[in-house]
Amino acid sequence: MPDDPRWPELLLVARHGESAGNVARDAAEGSGIAVIDIAERDMDVDLSPLGERQAQALGRWLAEPDHRPTVVLASPYVRAHRTAQLAAEAGELDVEIISDERLREREFGALDRLTRAGIEERFPDEAKARARLGKFYHRPPGGESWCDVGLRVRSVIDSTGREYGGERVLVVAHQVVIHMIRYVLEHLDEAQILAAERERELTNCSITTYVHDPSAGRHGGMRLTGYDEVVALEREDTPTTAESDEPSAIRP
Repeated sequence: MPDDPRWPELLLVARHGESAGNVARDAAEGSGIAVIDIAERDMDVDLSPLGERQAQALGRWLAEPDHRPTVVLASPYVRAHRTAQLAAEAGELDVEIISDERLREREFGALDRLTRAGIEERFPDEAKARARLGKFYHRPPGGESWCDVGLRVRSVIDSTGREYGGERVLVVAHQVVIHMIRYVLEHLDEAQILAAERERELTNCSITTYVHDPSAGRHGGMRLTGYDEVVALEREDTPTTAESDEPSAIRP
């Protein structure tokens, strides 16, 4: 290994704004129906009107010199890529927005679009398997476990260091992806990251911040300086939301 591997100077990790899927999920769960009423594929679900406002508020905060990114990496899912685009426009950021499929939402496979009632009705054995294995290792049929997401997150972090060393990088992604970025960069274990996840849902358009620290580890690393911060929204009195990205039946 090289003595001085390259790291970004600054890594900002943002969750996408509130999506139409978040709103539809709340309505479905409240009604006790089996399927969330979303016509589009999950990757095509756009932001809600509030989510657009959140993304614009984030962009105006990003325009400030202390956190202005030089490159933006975004999940190709519409709600994340649209968040990046609206933020860049609002902040007048002269940056390229690069879609990276490794930052996509965790894939739910056969459980996609199902509510708690729907999963219990159609896949009772999966609820039992999840209870035995835990969400970190449980992989729904055709879907991904948290570990699977972690593998692609490791790949993103590796290539980000190679391609954007010394730069100020903004990543716009999804809740589980952000948790697994923490898991990888902070060398957490299963119990630690699940405990962090249980504390609260990550706020839409919140920022988690890392700075390069040459003294971290044997070859330098990234040090967490802020987690799930919403100053960009609070200073403009933009309402905050923190909805789950997951089918509720497989949460603790």
